[in-house]
Amino acid sequence: MNYTIQQISDALGATCEGDTSLTIQRAAEPADAGSNDLAMAMSPKYAEALGVGAARSAVLWEGADWQALGLSAAIFVPRPRMAMAGITAMLDRGQGIEPGIHPSAVVDPSAELGEDVSVGPLAVIGARVKIGEGSVIGSHCVIGMDAVLGKNALLREMVSIGARAVIGDRFIAQPGARIGGDGFSFVTPEVSDVENVRKTMGDKGDARAQSWLRIHSLGAVEIGDDVEVGANCTVDNGTIRNTRIGDGSKLDNLVHVGHNTRVGRDCLLCGQTGVSGSVDIGNNVVLGGQTGVVDNIFIGDGVISGGGTKILSNVPAGRVIMGYPGIKMETHTDVYKAQRRLPRMARDVEALKKAVFKQSPSD
Repeated sequence: MNYTIQQISDALGATCEGDTSLTIQRAAEPADAGSNDLAMAMSPKYAEALGVGAARSAVLWEGADWQALGLSAAIFVPRPRMAMAGITAMLDRGQGIEPGIHPSAVVDPSAELGEDVSVGPLAVIGARVKIGEGSVIGSHCVIGMDAVLGKNALLREMVSIGARAVIGDRFIAQPGARIGGDGFSFVTPEVSDVENVRKTMGDKGDARAQSWLRIHSLGAVEIGDDVEVGANCTVDNGTIRNTRIGDGSKLDNLVHVGHNTRVGRDCLLCGQTGVSGSVDIGNNVVLGGQTGVVDNIFIGDGVISGGGTKILSNVPAGRVIMGYPGIKMETHTDVYKAQRRLPRMARDVEALKKAVFKQSPSD
């Protein structure tokens, strides 16, 4: 897919100057850019790198002197990352899934596929599945019976969608994502030592060793519009009620969402975050990488957790937290500073002890 500088500028709603008829084949780092590449040099720190590469055109910061940088054309953007979103969308060459249904795919006769749906090699689509128009189902994907997938979905290779899942429009699943596995729900015939520990916060009691019995997941997964899940994510079915992920939410690679959990709108769950079962997460929540969330709590709207935070209790709306256990970020910073001072304080105390013990009795 080739575009002119003018076409890209118009799509971004940006301004451009110079030879706007230049044709662009791909985007590139300034130092690596060739003559047919669009150099992504959206701040002054990239100016020197432009001289290393062979780019004739670039995306620049507002007010840049494009001619002094040796360019033939330039696009000027006020917000670089927003420009990146538009440019990468235009220049994305896709994954090479051919239009139509591959001969090796297995599609149940009762499945309903909308117009312009593409199904890759060795995909399996179960009974009564409904797939919206314009969707792309990658190779080795599996979609379970009675699942519903909205318009313009993109399932990368080896994605699996469990039975009865209901997913909105423009859903994106990266390779290996698993939607609709059974929840991690088990019970013992009598009260277990784990239950005792939860009550006492330390005492196992006299519960005997027992085998774990499986609680089946009768619920499914509901996912709204414009949701993206990363590679090797797992979203579990609900036990009775459905697990839900709201419109516009994004899950990074290796994120786990447990059974019955409800994630609100426009949330970001960053890499290796693990959310236990029956958690209610509000709207516009950001959980930093490796955040862990205990079960049966709520996290209010607009909460932000720093990377590595362990959330062990309810979090009110708007709070910024960090640490283990998760506390207000400013409090965590004070605690961390105090911990850094502990070795020095210990040395000072030791010095004071020596000074006191060396005093003569008359003192």
